[in-house]
Amino acid sequence: MTTITAPPVPVPRFTDLLAAEWLKLRTLRSTYWALGTGALTVIAFNANAARADYVDYPHYNAMMRAHFATTALFDSFTDGAAMILILTAASVGAITVVGEYSTGLIRTTFAAVPDRRALMSAKVGVVTAVMTVYGFVVAGASFTASQAILSGRGLGLSIGYPGALRVIVASALLAPVSALVGMAMGALIRHSATTMVLATGLLLLLPIFVTERYHWTACVRNALPFNAWDRLVQVNYGYMPYTLAERYPATVGGAWVVFVVWWAAAAVITVVVVDRRNV
Repeated sequence: MTTITAPPVPVPRFTDLLAAEWLKLRTLRSTYWALGTGALTVIAFNANAARADYVDYPHYNAMMRAHFATTALFDSFTDGAAMILILTAASVGAITVVGEYSTGLIRTTFAAVPDRRALMSAKVGVVTAVMTVYGFVVAGASFTASQAILSGRGLGLSIGYPGALRVIVASALLAPVSALVGMAMGALIRHSATTMVLATGLLLLLPIFVTERYHWTACVRNALPFNAWDRLVQVNYGYMPYTLAERYPATVGGAWVVFVVWWAAAAVITVVVVDRRNV
């Protein structure tokens, strides 16, 4: 009697996992709506700030005019625009994980790919790549639009202006960092509404309520992504009129480290938590 053995199940390559996760992300209609609406809103916020300074410039005093280059850099990516970018990116990152749990697709995915760590690593890689490109597109378009408006008064800055590139890069990288935080919280919580509430509290509300009154609270404040971004876009830090110097200011190098640590920690949490918890 002949024994028939089943052929071995092929193990998917990591490139196959990347392609599958990219297919999932780009076929979600909500992805296009979230990214498109978020991009238009961010660019509109920054363009409106530049328009306001364009209109008010004749009424500025000599000191404000002398330091207007700093204002022009702020107009290229405002605090409000950064908040919208954070919310948009965190939402997209969270839905890539929570969406599969809510629909039950995650069971099918894990059945097809038992190696959960490889699968989640591919998901992290795709989201990081997409949101990085998205961040640079939005930050670049915002800088171009705002400086084009200010150029009407001969006040626009070029990409070669000292600090301009740092503003664009810092604003762009805020997107993948926020997206990975959203993914990590989605992997931990697995509920869309709760995930977004807590992600909003962590990324947007906590930086507002944590003060710099004490050294330890200043350290916590400086370790948050939004505050790290705020430090990076303050190109002329310490030389801006009508601003108070902080007691315990962050450094530029420390702010970049904050970005890297948050991204890496969020990536590890996403991969490890999903691997160790049942569906």
